Amino acid sequence: MDPNAWQTLDRRVETARFGPFTFQIGVDPSEVALPLQRVEDAHQRFVTLPLSQVAHQLEREVVASSVFGTNTIEGGTLTEEETAATLTLAPEAVREVEQRRVVNIKAAYDRALQAASVPGWRLDLDFIREIHAAITQGLPHPLDQPGVFRENPKTTVTQVGDAAHGGRYKPPQYGGDVCLLMRHCVEWHENLVAAEVPALIRAPLVHLYYELIHPFWDGNGRVGRVLEATVLQAAGYRYAPFAMARYYLDNLDNYFALFNACRKRADKKVEYPNTPFVAFHLEGMRVVIDRLHSRMNWIVSVLLFQGRIRQLLDERKINARQYAILAQLLTLPSPFPLERLRQSPWYQALYLQRGDKTKQRDWRQLRELGLVRLEAGQVWPDLG
Repeated sequence: MDPNAWQTLDRRVETARFGPFTFQIGVDPSEVALPLQRVEDAHQRFVTLPLSQVAHQLEREVVASSVFGTNTIEGGTLTEEETAATLTLAPEAVREVEQRRVVNIKAAYDRALQAASVPGWRLDLDFIREIHAAITQGLPHPLDQPGVFRENPKTTVTQVGDAAHGGRYKPPQYGGDVCLLMRHCVEWHENLVAAEVPALIRAPLVHLYYELIHPFWDGNGRVGRVLEATVLQAAGYRYAPFAMARYYLDNLDNYFALFNACRKRADKKVEYPNTPFVAFHLEGMRVVIDRLHSRMNWIVSVLLFQGRIRQLLDERKINARQYAILAQLLTLPSPFPLERLRQSPWYQALYLQRGDKTKQRDWRQLRELGLVRLEAGQVWPDLG
């Protein structure tokens, strides 16, 4: 469909108690055309790299960073290192609530990846309930039930947002309105699919409207980000969809404020009210894909370097001490202070019964072979 005809896909829903609610693309085609192309170009460069060589490591890193990001946005207290460690725990070892939050998000990611791999997958209510159940299972909450849409008692009012990010917003309170709007949300998304609206536009719009409906008592932010990622993953984007959670964390104030900004623009009948959020999303995808590209190049370079020094050791062109130094350098931040390296217990153990001449010869050979670089007291492996 011609982007200029996107407004024909608007859907106005009359609810029982909340009033009218309108789903619209609301995006200025002229403002997103170039960002869309930039994301597609970055993605094409990314997928031409040898992903199979590094897929396991890259996926592990993305999952840990993404789980940390989406969990921290919603108040999770584990550090990124603690998050990564929790993801390695056996199920019976997960006892604390903070650990359960992390493990639940990973379970939701796994289910989303499984769903997105099915040809012809479509977003539906059962999937949304399933993701919510995975995210909130076993977590204490006075009202939330995994997979059950919210129905507010008369004495309980749900509000989202805060003054610092555009004000408070009162989403639908009546369960019948929540269910009606969620049904229309997935049907409207299906219309966008049929009209061939790009996933890079559809995904953030699903995220936006899902959060405005706010259908569950708890976990809505985590669920919304998984839904966005699943739509993108199903369209062929890899790694970046879930890595967007870290981008949102890094740009948290803007992320939160844009939900209210788009809602207020729509209330004021501003033309193309959703352009700011979609543009923000597209910039995030470009940044994330470029980061992944750089990270993958680094991982490939490390693998090649490891193979090279292993061969040099086998050919006796470097000795075991030199090999150990190079292997350690690969695990350290680059560049790394040479003096700190020399003070490390493992380094001192290498030369426990060796003199300064041996140390100097080892380092000179490493530089001559082009394996290390040493400048201004900093050393790092020369990956070429």
